[in-house]
Amino acid sequence: MKLLFVYWPFEDQGSGLVIQGYSAAARDLGHEIAVYGIEYSKIPLDYYLDVGAADAVVFIFEWTIRLYYGDHLDLVRLVAGVPRERRVLIDGDGNYNEPISVGADRNHADEESSRRWTEICDSLSDKVCQPTFHPCRANVRPFLFYAYDPAWEVPFGVGRKEFGMTYVGHSKFRWEPMQQVLQAVEPVREYIGRIALVGHGWGSLPAWAAAMQIEDDYYSDPAYLAALGVEVLPAVPFGRVVEWMSKATFNPILLRPTFNRLRLVTPRMFETPAADTLPVFLVDGLHVRELYGDAAGELVLGDDPSAQITDLLNRPGHYRDVVREMREHLRARHSHRARLTELIEIVES
Repeated sequence: MKLLFVYWPFEDQGSGLVIQGYSAAARDLGHEIAVYGIEYSKIPLDYYLDVGAADAVVFIFEWTIRLYYGDHLDLVRLVAGVPRERRVLIDGDGNYNEPISVGADRNHADEESSRRWTEICDSLSDKVCQPTFHPCRANVRPFLFYAYDPAWEVPFGVGRKEFGMTYVGHSKFRWEPMQQVLQAVEPVREYIGRIALVGHGWGSLPAWAAAMQIEDDYYSDPAYLAALGVEVLPAVPFGRVVEWMSKATFNPILLRPTFNRLRLVTPRMFETPAADTLPVFLVDGLHVRELYGDAAGELVLGDDPSAQITDLLNRPGHYRDVVREMREHLRARHSHRARLTELIEIVES
């Protein structure tokens, strides 16, 4: 089967590494996956424009419902070239819902935005999927989409790390959970070593924020970061995410507040356990155990997070065993091969 993904790719954020994993799994299973568009060397994916040769189209909507490549004519080609029953839509950010807000985070600015998003999705496919086990709407299929690739795994090393903690990802709606992590770090700051936030928005607004009128989405507190001795570093290409996480003793896994409410999964939730690091979760504990197995519960920050971080630093060997058990669980249940098999079943249903 040849599947054509319609996706807005980025060099240093988003789902590029996940799509590479799908392409490799497809080749192993005798299928083919490509992204609709012309080749772009800075974003190394398999690109394709021949809609007529595709057996199915998968729309991957995350931050936008606009096309990355082409215009309305390209949308007509995509819709006319593949029957509706062989079109699948992945609603990655939980926008195919009523307006939801948690603190400063929201999935839509207003009712009109929610209505428009829903209408466009409904016009494209009856098979709307979200990366959660628990979608809110009855007509939404639970399909996690994001996956774990054993090829990403970095063996656990020994010796001193360059950083005590890194977080690789942008700041969009993530200041509140990041602040909670850093407040847990404060009492034990002297034991941790260098801390770095690697991505857009932590030290200053991204270049596009003002033009898109989303400055508040990228709120952070650079003065607080400086006072805590946190380094703010540029974003890295998606192919180096696991490498960068492996530079630190531990990496927090956190979600936007709305993502946590909806119990969505993200690419980072599968990439971090593959790195030579210890993941630390600021995520609902039930969500963590459901995704990674019961062992992962030890890495969820609870009532005394500073003590947990101290224990993590004092007993790294124990927690590496926890991560090894998580990796085994992810290989068995959340590989790209398993996801692709499920996606093809959705296409053919």
